[in-house]
Amino acid sequence: MNKNYDFQIPTLGEAKIDSPIEMSKTYGDKIINYVKDNECVLYNVAMHEGDTLPAVDHTIALEKSGPREKIYFNPGHVHAGVVTCGGLCPGLNNVIRSIVRTLWYQYGVKRISGIKNGYKGLLPELNLPTIELNPDVVDDIHYMGGSILGSSRGNGDIVSIVDAIERLNLNMLFTIGGDGTTKGAIAIAKEIEARKLKVAIIGVPKTIDNDLSFIQRSFGFETAVSKAVEAVYSAHIEAKDAYNGIGLVKLMGRESGFIAAHTALAMSVVNFVLIPEIEFELEGENGLLSRLKKRIEEKHRAVIIVAEGAGQNLLASSNETDLSGNKKLSNIGDFLRIRIEEYFKNEGIETHLKYIDPSYIIRSTPADPNDSIYCLRLGAHAVHAAMAGKTKALISMMNDRYVLVPMKLAVSKRNFVDPEGSLWSDVLQATRMPLSMKND
Repeated sequence: MNKNYDFQIPTLGEAKIDSPIEMSKTYGDKIINYVKDNECVLYNVAMHEGDTLPAVDHTIALEKSGPREKIYFNPGHVHAGVVTCGGLCPGLNNVIRSIVRTLWYQYGVKRISGIKNGYKGLLPELNLPTIELNPDVVDDIHYMGGSILGSSRGNGDIVSIVDAIERLNLNMLFTIGGDGTTKGAIAIAKEIEARKLKVAIIGVPKTIDNDLSFIQRSFGFETAVSKAVEAVYSAHIEAKDAYNGIGLVKLMGRESGFIAAHTALAMSVVNFVLIPEIEFELEGENGLLSRLKKRIEEKHRAVIIVAEGAGQNLLASSNETDLSGNKKLSNIGDFLRIRIEEYFKNEGIETHLKYIDPSYIIRSTPADPNDSIYCLRLGAHAVHAAMAGKTKALISMMNDRYVLVPMKLAVSKRNFVDPEGSLWSDVLQATRMPLSMKND
């Protein structure tokens, strides 16, 4: 059991107001119950020989999310804000819709403002109006990709952002975004605390790469995999129907190869999967090109998936960053396409390579049914947390239970594919790749 984490969730104060949501306080009466603050979910459920069960506290368990019997905010006084930041991802509109409908129908909150174009929508120099949100406005938005609020990268001036929160008289702000968004939310919450304001900052984690720590699954990930499967299938058909055909597909995954790994498992027609966590070489007996040549000679076709962050050590780096602070990546897809075509030309082997990059199609697609359900529940849990006065927390799922995760923990490290774990082991078995494509 790991006791190195502090899962305690900050609160704005004592919750004294009766919740307008009618639930039971008696277990076994077949009526849904309120969630109590002392209900928790263990983070690490795996045990090893010699382990003993420790006393349960906030160092090994996360606070369970859900409706409380007592809430902090008077619903009639609440003005809530919703903002979407960073890159697009399937399910953004679903989360917005769930937040609005839960506030409106379950708590009776009638003042809900959408902040346009990310945190930039709170900066005075852009002079962007807010969007009034209500059930009529969000009724059908879950059928659409993207975000009705728009998005942007970068946080801007935190003092000016909190000035805008004060002027709008917001009591709670729901931030929907990834690592950069969450770091911005932490900075906003810190400035709010310095001004002794009572504003709840609650996040719904959005990272299509599924790479935020303490987040069992990020919304949009399943949709991304399902759409990536369609692209890989097209690459497979192109490779299969050509003599010495090669299908090369670049997928999302800046630092983590979860989409690439899961797509390969879903298809079982992929021969090589290249991810950021595992370095590979092009040249040499055990390098990718030599391995690909053997595959072409034996089967006359091959399919390769490469995550966008893979193989960056093989390319020139500019060391530039985008507005979210992410390192700008070199295009590994184009690089591999050129090198593979040159290699086989020099070898005197005729090949027909088709390169597919479906990234922006995937990012802007509507959520699939599984992600739609997940987004609805994440949005509802975000509202329950904010109304109870919780702050600086993300809504997550841990061990198939909805929990609250401190924002600072979620951005403390990245979630990576474990090269020694069962997921990568299954990928190697499905693709029949070598254990290593390095010559040492």
